[in-house]
This record gives sequence, C-alpha cells and structure tokens, in this order.
Amino acid sequence: MPSPVPAIAFIGGGPRTAGVLERLAASRPGLFDGPLHIHIVEPYEPGSGRIWRYDQSPGLLLNSTAADVTMFTDASVACDGPPVDGPGLATWAAGVLDGSIRDVPALEPHLLAQLRDLTPASFPTRQLQSKYLEWFFRRSVTALGSEVTVTVHRDTATAVERSSDAGAHHVRLASGAEVTADVVVYALGHTDSLPDDESARFSEFAARHGGFHAPPSYTTDVDYSGIEAGQDVIVSGMGLAFVDLLVLLFEGRGGRFVERPDGELNYVPSGAEPSLWVGSRRGVPYHSKISSVLRGEPIARPRYFTAAAVDALLANHQELDFRSQLWPLIAKDAGYAYYREIFTGYPSRVLGTWASFEARFDAVDWYSSAREELVEFSVPDPALHLDLEALDHPLSGCAFADHEAVQRSVAAYIQHDLDLRTSADHSETLALFTALLFVYMDLGRLVPQDRLNARSQQAIHGWWHGFFSFVDSGPPSHRLREMLALHQAGFLKFLGPGMWVRTDESTGRFVAGSFQSPVVVDASAYIEARLPSASVERSANPALADLHDAGRGTEQRLLTSEGAHSTGKLLVSGNHQVLSPVGTAEDTLFAVGPWTSGWGAGAFARPNTNAAPFRENDALARRILTTVAAARPTTKGLT
Repeated sequence: MPSPVPAIAFIGGGPRTAGVLERLAASRPGLFDGPLHIHIVEPYEPGSGRIWRYDQSPGLLLNSTAADVTMFTDASVACDGPPVDGPGLATWAAGVLDGSIRDVPALEPHLLAQLRDLTPASFPTRQLQSKYLEWFFRRSVTALGSEVTVTVHRDTATAVERSSDAGAHHVRLASGAEVTADVVVYALGHTDSLPDDESARFSEFAARHGGFHAPPSYTTDVDYSGIEAGQDVIVSGMGLAFVDLLVLLFEGRGGRFVERPDGELNYVPSGAEPSLWVGSRRGVPYHSKISSVLRGEPIARPRYFTAAAVDALLANHQELDFRSQLWPLIAKDAGYAYYREIFTGYPSRVLGTWASFEARFDAVDWYSSAREELVEFSVPDPALHLDLEALDHPLSGCAFADHEAVQRSVAAYIQHDLDLRTSADHSETLALFTALLFVYMDLGRLVPQDRLNARSQQAIHGWWHGFFSFVDSGPPSHRLREMLALHQAGFLKFLGPGMWVRTDESTGRFVAGSFQSPVVVDASAYIEARLPSASVERSANPALADLHDAGRGTEQRLLTSEGAHSTGKLLVSGNHQVLSPVGTAEDTLFAVGPWTSGWGAGAFARPNTNAAPFRENDALARRILTTVAAARPTTKGLT
C-alpha cells in the first residue's frame, strides 16, 4: 500500500530544483490539499548546488549583470500557476544591505564589500550568486507551508529502483541510505560525461609521456597545478570556459591588471603564469556583453517569428524544417530590430524614413536580393549592414600568411567587437542582442518539438544554441580587455579559426595548428576548454548512468539525412516524463535540465521576459501535483 503521506524525491538540489519548489508552493493550494514529504538529494549546499557553489574562485563572475538575474516567476511568465514576484539579485543585494531582507546568514566581509559596490549593471561574483540562490531555496521551502516536510540529504543518488508491489521508487544513496518516494524528479543541472574516445586518447597519451591533458570539464573543477610557470599550453575553445581558465591561470596565480591612462589594461605578471596558444572553430572569443543603451524606439516582441506564423506553417506542413522555414523568420526579426534602431536612433546614418523602410522590409524575405538592395540603398555605410553568416564566422575565408597575421587579425577583431559593444554610438548591437533573446525565449513555447524534423532538432540543440551563445551569452567587456592585455604581454597567442590538434609519438608532445594558417606549435600540455557534451550513455553521474543502464531511460536518437544521430540527451516527453527506449512514458519519473531533450533553458533568467525556465518549472510542478493528487483520493485534484 502507498504510504499515507505522498513523497517526492528530487535528485539534485541546485537552482532548478529550487525553482520547481517555488512553483509547487504557488500551485499546491489549488491542486493538492494534503500533507506532503519532499526529499532533496544534493551533496552540495541546496539552492546553489555544484555549479553555483560558494567554494570556488572568488575571481569567477556571472556573465549576466545583477539586474538581469532573478529566480522569481513574475507576472510576465505565461503559465497556469499564480505568479509570485520577488527580488532579483540586484534588489536582493540592496535589501540585505539596508536590512529590509533579514533572513540571510551573516556574510563574510569580502561579500559585504561586494554588496556595497554592487550596482544593477555590475557582473556579480559566483560566490555572491550562491548566497542569493541559497536564500531563494530557503524561501521556497518556507513558502510550501507547515504541511509539507522537506528533508535535504547531503548525499549522492546512485540508483532508482521501483517496487514491484506498490509502485513506489527507492532512491539509493552513496552512503547506503535509501529514500522512498511516489514521484522522482531528476534535476541534476549540468552533469559531467566520461571522456569521448578522442579525449580519452589524449589523456592516455599525456599520461604515457609525462604531459598534461584536461578533457572537457567545468573549469573550476580541474586541478591545474600540474601546469608550470612559463610552460607552453595548447588550448582549444574560446568560449566562457576559456574565460574562466584565464582567470584561474593568471589572476588566480597572483597576476593583476592595471588600467592605463587611455583606459586600456596592462598585465602585471606574478611569475607563475604559463604561456597559452589558443584557437577554436571560429578562432575568436564570444562577443562582449553590451554596455550601450537604446537610442531609438523600444524593441518590440518578434514581428515575424510569431505564434500566428508558426501556426500557419504547422497547418501546411506535417514537419517543420528549422533552417528553411523558421530561421528566415528569426533572421528577419533580428534584422528588423537592428535596422529599426539605426533608423530611429541615428537618422543621419540612413536615407529615408523608418516608416518607408519598414513597409518595404515587411514585403521582402530576409534571404532575397530585394532585401539586400533595400539595405544597400537605405543604409549607405556597408559596415552597418547586418550579415548574420559573417557574424557567425567572422574569419571565414581568411588565409593567414604567417603567425603575425593571425595575431593582428584576432586582436583587431576583439578590439573591434569591444568598440561596437561598449560604444554609446552603436546601440544597434543591443537591438540585435534583444531580438535574438526574445526569439530564444519563445522558440520552445511556439514550436512543438515533435513537429520538427530530426535535422532541425539537431540544428536547434547544436548550431542555433551555439550561435545564440556566441552572440548573446559572452563575457563582460573587461574580460576581453584582459584578454588583449595578456596577448600584448606575450602570455596569450592565437592559433586562428579551424583549429586542429594531434599527438606526436616521436616527441611525446601535442601539436596544434589552424586550417587557415601555416602556424604549427607543439606543447606538452593540452586543455580542452569547453563543457562536456551531453551523454546519457557516458554520464559520470551515477544516478543518470543507472537510469540508462537499467533500461528505464535512453538517449534521444534522430534519423537525419546523414544517418542516425544521438543528441546525447535524455529522452523526455513534453511533460518532462522519462521515456524508455521504446518510447513508453514513466508516469511518476520526471527529468528536467540541459541534459534532457527538452529545450534546455537555464535555471534562472532576466526579469520580465516570460522566461522559458520559469514556464517549464510551473508546468512540471503542476504535473507533479496532479500526479500525486490522482493517486490520493482525499485530495482536491484539479479545480
């Protein structure tokens, strides 16, 4: 017989679980009126979890400003549960300082200093963010009320087994303990994967030859003590993991940056630094965050990528293709916002009026000669023409004659990016940023995933997410200024786009170069500066590995024109139910997060943006409550 009080177990207690708890508290009065047990299995501090834990370098920052971070499901969120507004990170910090928020444990002096210096435009430390997330978790638990008992198990889940009699789940813990629950939610956040064959081969090579290799990992979890001062190190990847790596290997080893009279930076070494050779597929870092403000009219919600447009496509096509049907609408929305800002904010840079341009722009396809001719006539300066393909691959087609040509080109690209994105005279970059953000938030809401062809699902999880991250999810501008300072000081050298890496058994060293440059370098150390790719089959998380090995969960597999393809992500239904290898839904087993086949939104977001993670949290919480209510005849059920 089921226990008198239903129980829910969350495997993982980071910000995603905290968000679902907040939604459980908001919707429980209307969906479930009885007592409830909630178990949270989390080896780190609940609320922050592993990725956002306090115990990491104090030099590591968010790549979002304090004003752009909230955990609260505000009134902008299109969801069935009641919104519950609350302080985002910036407001919370101010409330802690002025005493209006009192339920925060005493903070260390350096965190109090950060609170005093914090502005809405500041990029907070991850340590400070951890305190906000932990506070939100405690607040969410309190909001659940006295009838809900929440137990946190500072442990690691290793397996979930289902009883043959009553259907309850038994969650096995590393300590040997066990948690019994009617519903289990896998909310693991970002997880590690075992190295793929190539990375494993690199590690084995380094071990045999006394070298150093770091496979794709969360940068702060890697031990870099094996890298010596002055040592050459090959690095692949120039995204956010690379930015963190620079913090740890330079400031983290005692180096510092000093601002010059012209506002640029000089790097003052400590003597403990290595020398890095870095490249990637694009050969350039992510775009800087933007510090300008809009001069023209406010950015509206998407004009072309709308519910009506998607519904029209769905009415005429059994399956949708992202590249040929959806991306042209997205690109046109990006262009509309970009040119609207130029026309309404900088009228001296254009010919004609915005009303005239808008009417003609509405009538043409993005990928058409008519659109190109309209832009060429209306915006005389070619440097202001938006080319999304060139934006995605800025050094495509460049052939570099020598090492110095690569250095000049990449450094000039970084400086130009800073000039555009930190200048008050180029707010069209902010318009583009905002338009892409709106679409990114709306994509999962407007497009049913099961109506996309397999090639499109692969493109969305791969290319589209990568392009959006490259343009919209880059580091604070001062990180790129630091990158240039390290380059000028001789500690950071660029390999360029199309990077390749191989091993040389005769020398025992890694060798790297670029397909667009004759430059070849070798080193005894190689770091793959990127996050692990999702892989259920190779998951390093014991609970996720058990789910796969027991045959209760499976990787999402797509049949594309190039053949079968696995995304590596756990296959879930639209309701976040775990699906078996044959597509059967586990009605009391749920999973949510970036490693599932859902849309993979983050755990927190900007306020007032109808944020996708909050919509997901609300839908999942209500599904859990109705599932529990259906199994308990004493509860209200749906109202």
